[in-house]
Amino acid sequence: MITVRQVTTKKQQKEFLDFPLKLYRGCPYFVPPLYSDEKKMFRSDYVYYDTCESVFYNAYRDGKMVGRIQGILQKAHNEKTGEKRIRFTRFDAIDDQAVADALFGALENWAKEKGMNIVCGPLGFSDLEREGLLIEGFDELATFEEQYNYDYYGRLIERCGYGKEVDWEERKIYLPDEDDGTLDKMADFIMKRYRLHIGEAKSKKDFIDRYGKEFFELLDRGYKDIYGTVPFTDGMRKMLIDNFMLIIELKYVGVVLDENDRLVMLGILFPSLSKAVQPSGGKLTPAALVRILHAAKHPKLLDFGLIAVDPDWANRGIATIASAHILKLLREPGIEYAETNLNLEDNHAIINMWKRFKAVQHKRRRSYIKCLEG
Repeated sequence: MITVRQVTTKKQQKEFLDFPLKLYRGCPYFVPPLYSDEKKMFRSDYVYYDTCESVFYNAYRDGKMVGRIQGILQKAHNEKTGEKRIRFTRFDAIDDQAVADALFGALENWAKEKGMNIVCGPLGFSDLEREGLLIEGFDELATFEEQYNYDYYGRLIERCGYGKEVDWEERKIYLPDEDDGTLDKMADFIMKRYRLHIGEAKSKKDFIDRYGKEFFELLDRGYKDIYGTVPFTDGMRKMLIDNFMLIIELKYVGVVLDENDRLVMLGILFPSLSKAVQPSGGKLTPAALVRILHAAKHPKLLDFGLIAVDPDWANRGIATIASAHILKLLREPGIEYAETNLNLEDNHAIINMWKRFKAVQHKRRRSYIKCLEG
């Protein structure tokens, strides 16, 4: 018999956080999130709780934990769309339909108690979190920014009555087989035609001081109509800046400014931290910190973080400038490839960018949806 308990005690919180580390022990493709970041979800002052409510459930059989799930009422997103949605995330379970049924049943009851009529996911508090269920690419190393899951998860979720809402694609981006400098010339032409220039900064702090305010305004404008996104709050801005200061290298950040020094486009790539955080289970031990800092300074792989273009500039070939900058980074000694992370399958503008490179689609993720009765 499966027993589902709402997480209320410190012991249950630890069980919730530790369960995926045990479930994926020995799996070479699983990359844990930072344990300290995950613990913050249980604090009343967590950054997202000014716009969200959340619930956590653990599932047990004969006293042994066999699954978990989190539900999120993202009020800011519901206000934006006029919908009554609950998000599910951090679903992990053994391969047992009874476990999935019990966990989703508990979550759906909570959704109804909150007056909601739709459950969707996996989606986190915002798109800064891990999202989407892996449905292709189970033999590929996860990026630090996204979650790995076993291949049976999709079957468990679908048998609970969930169907596809959207898919994301992920690609490995390599240098093109032929690089004759055409892309660089095109980017230079567009820069001169529109009197654009690259923003500069002496340090990470200088970058934030110069571009931070416009940076977040541009993200909000550029991402406002994208699936699952929510406006940035002050807490979200601070969290992103803190992460920026820890792991970002300025050479992997690009901003393009117009002749009045207004932000037109931004792009951020992250040095891959996957291998650095695996051995410690996401815990920031001294050895893990050394590996993270080394990976940040001497990356072999790059992960795409954010690319945003001011909507007023969307049809002026600005993506060519981004492509040229990515090409420049891929030419650096030691860089093997970059990984795109999530691109919505109908985001043709971003997908077309990758046609300039040697691109291999190696993963696909899905967000599911279920309409609740009554």
